[in-house]
Amino acid sequence: MTRMRAFRTPGTGSSKNILVTGGGGFLGSAIIRQLVAQGHRVTSFSRRSHPHLDALGVRQLRGDIVNAGAVKDAVREKDAVFHVAAKAGVWGPADAYYPVNVTGTRHVITACRSCRVPMLIYTSSPSVVFNGKDMAGIDESVPYPTRYHAHYPRTKAMAEQLVRAAADDQLRTITLRPHLIWGPGDNHLAPRIIARSHRLRQVGDGRNRVDTIYIDNAAHAHLLAMEALQHHPELSGRVYFISDDAPIALWEMVNRILAAGGKGPVTRTLSPAMAYAIGTLLEGTYHLFGIRHEPIMTRFVARELATAHWFDISAAKRDLGYTAGISIDTGMQRLKAWLAESPFPS
Repeated sequence: MTRMRAFRTPGTGSSKNILVTGGGGFLGSAIIRQLVAQGHRVTSFSRRSHPHLDALGVRQLRGDIVNAGAVKDAVREKDAVFHVAAKAGVWGPADAYYPVNVTGTRHVITACRSCRVPMLIYTSSPSVVFNGKDMAGIDESVPYPTRYHAHYPRTKAMAEQLVRAAADDQLRTITLRPHLIWGPGDNHLAPRIIARSHRLRQVGDGRNRVDTIYIDNAAHAHLLAMEALQHHPELSGRVYFISDDAPIALWEMVNRILAAGGKGPVTRTLSPAMAYAIGTLLEGTYHLFGIRHEPIMTRFVARELATAHWFDISAAKRDLGYTAGISIDTGMQRLKAWLAESPFPS
């Protein structure tokens, strides 16, 4: 009972005052849509304004996550914070990732404490535990690796550990690890695959299975995490893999996305060893000559494309009540319809 009294009662009635960092992004926007549909008052904190959030009646605050003062102003008087903002990617210097992913997360935690915000839901990534080998049916007990081949997973792992360590009687936290989010509104995965269709190579024999998660399923899991923190404080500090709960061969998924965009399947192949060698060579060359744009292959990408990464989501089912409400088949139909009207190359 003492632990429960340490928390401020969120909101009035069932409606809460909620902040979403990175609210203009793919996942952030989906979370906001579902929060608004539930009647919550939502504020988005992003570096720029987004017309589609104006249309939802969402309050928008412009600011940078690395600015501690701006973060505190955004967090003030909130009942919950969804920290979605991040610097993603597989290439670039450490100083492009650390300020946003680590320092920015520290600012969010500090602001939540200072403003007595009782709940923080953090969006992480399964890549924080990727060691370059197959991850088949693993659960949350898998440890962090001793080394990383990219700054994104390294800094996300650092941030995730900050959030997990922050959980106490003042601040309840849950960390979610969605894998390969896709669907209508995608500004990264599907458009990237479609744009590169002419030069894609299947790495390996094509049998490595992966988990993916449809955008609405990912957003729903975040709302369930908030509910869980409100009603089950004993879950605070925990981390959960979330997915569509339907492991699929990676290259089958790639080909289905290509088909949704009106492209043919990948037919050319590359051995994992050759892909890794090319990634190593290109990384060295790009570093040597100071080339800033992303290579067509890196060591991290070579390992990801050739290995299995699917997860046991039993904990999310048990603790959060999560199920994937939208199947891959239904999601693909929606993606195809969206791509037909999108500005991305098809």
